[in-house]
Amino acid sequence: MNRADARRHRRRRRQTLTAAVTGVAGAALLVTVASLVHPVSAQARGGEVVTTNASTATVGTQIYTTPDVGPTVDLSAKAKETADARASLAVDRGTSVLASVTGKVDTAPLVASINALSSYQYLDATTVNTLATTALATTAAAQSGAQAADQAAAQAAADAAAAAEALALANTPDGAKETARELAASTYGWGDSQFQCLVNLWQKESGWNYQAENASSGAAGIPQSLPGSKMASFGDDWQTNASTQIAWGLDYISRGYGTPCAAWSHSQSVNWY
Repeated sequence: MNRADARRHRRRRRQTLTAAVTGVAGAALLVTVASLVHPVSAQARGGEVVTTNASTATVGTQIYTTPDVGPTVDLSAKAKETADARASLAVDRGTSVLASVTGKVDTAPLVASINALSSYQYLDATTVNTLATTALATTAAAQSGAQAADQAAAQAAADAAAAAEALALANTPDGAKETARELAASTYGWGDSQFQCLVNLWQKESGWNYQAENASSGAAGIPQSLPGSKMASFGDDWQTNASTQIAWGLDYISRGYGTPCAAWSHSQSVNWY
């Protein structure tokens, strides 16, 4: 080997060594950079370099993609949103019901529960839920109470109508006679013969008219009580209720004459009883 050949040989060795060193340094630099990006995931595997980040992993020349993590849900904000929706519903429902139950039930608890939610936007979810639950329950109770009041009022009206109808029937001459027949039999044991004497007596006195008045004497009602106010001992409604007048008249006959036929006999004799 001459000098020229020796120089060329040394030059090729230096180039080869430089390339090797450069390759090793480059690989080391890649591993170092990968380690800085994701220290745990970057490593050398038999000459291959692995790098990872939040969404990809590179192994040698292969690239693997992993799904990104979605946005984090703020559970506390969601809970507050749900609570506020319930509060809004409770306020709307309570306010609507308040108008329909006023005058039927005590509305103070309902008003208080609605007012407690007046600033629900500034309260925490737990407090808002508690207040909304109270308001909804109070609203339901008010509705139930109002319905019961309506039913009671309807029943009272029906009872009053039935009573008025019964009174109107009892105040007719036929109705008054039927009432007198029943009371004479059940209270005094008087049968049909005594009842017929009673019919004759009060037909003469008043025509069985509960509104009958004697202008000259002041006697009033079916039995012609003198004065009419005596019948108040059997009821304050003596002026408008034939049954009250009849009850007083039968008692008067029993105490004064013993029986209707005895009273009728006296009336026929002296023209009064």
